[in-house]
Amino acid sequence: MNRNETPANGAESSSLLINRAKRPARRLSVAPMLDWTDRHYRYFARLISRHTWLYSEMVTTGAILHGDADRFLRFDEAEHPLALQLGGSEPEDLARCAKLAEQWGYDEVNLNVGCPSERVQKGAFGACLMAEPQLVADCVKAMRDACGIDVTVKHRIGIDSVEDYDFVRGFVDTVAAAGCTTFIVHARNAILKGLSPKENREIPPLRYHYVYRLKQECPELEILINGGIKTLAETDEHLDEIDGVMIGREAYHNPYLMADFDARYYGDEHPVPSRDEVVEALLPYVERELSAGRGTQLRHIARHILGLYQGVPGARQWRRMLSDASLLKDAGPELLLAARAAVHGEKR
Repeated sequence: MNRNETPANGAESSSLLINRAKRPARRLSVAPMLDWTDRHYRYFARLISRHTWLYSEMVTTGAILHGDADRFLRFDEAEHPLALQLGGSEPEDLARCAKLAEQWGYDEVNLNVGCPSERVQKGAFGACLMAEPQLVADCVKAMRDACGIDVTVKHRIGIDSVEDYDFVRGFVDTVAAAGCTTFIVHARNAILKGLSPKENREIPPLRYHYVYRLKQECPELEILINGGIKTLAETDEHLDEIDGVMIGREAYHNPYLMADFDARYYGDEHPVPSRDEVVEALLPYVERELSAGRGTQLRHIARHILGLYQGVPGARQWRRMLSDASLLKDAGPELLLAARAAVHGEKR
């Protein structure tokens, strides 16, 4: 497909316009996680929660503009509400990608100003951009001028040894002046040298009170909090202070946590699917993906659902079968059914 063409699931679709008009607030969202929140995980997550906002893994502007755009932008209609997270620091490139995000039908485009990895820093984007708030503002303005969907920013509260609140407040003020009204704040500093991305998620202390203060001082902005949040009780506490909560690895490793989200945070009392029903609902998708001719194998999907039965007796059998390379080789949806039966001690 030519990049200048509007995809079949693009913004001109009336069904998508209806979807956007009815899209839920960002009270709950799943964080963008590199190599994890791909389209297979997002489809699976949507089977558990109808309203939770989902984010793509970070995609660089270069990958979209000079690579296989279809590979990076394709998604299933069921994934809405859905945001594309971009990595980049060139306003013109980000603007082109924001326009493509709109054409493809995304509900939001998010700029990554929080990733601390040295590989990302070499590309001059991610958390290191917090040191250049005006550049971030220029990027946001270019993106907003290029598209009509929400442009948001995900960032940290500081970088390296800069730990005073005024730093993050100044960053937010500068970027907000360019028209950004939604900020997703990971409540830790990013240490740009000496810590791995994993260590950056664990070692810098959490300062949730910085995020609360941002909301108190900037009530006109939508402020979402991220970092170390694992339980519904913690989520409730944060929502007393700010507009939304973004959950990361807990939503991946323990995805059935999301089963309570719709009723608890969106007032939607539809029947909550059981874990077994989630597996049943996933089967047509697996069948479709394996037969689509794009090289998808069951392992590409199965790796995202290993945590579905976490805390349930028999969960170990589920994980074992769906991570066994010999079983996964050339397997189809029947392996999911066999693994589900094994959870309950049944034989198929």
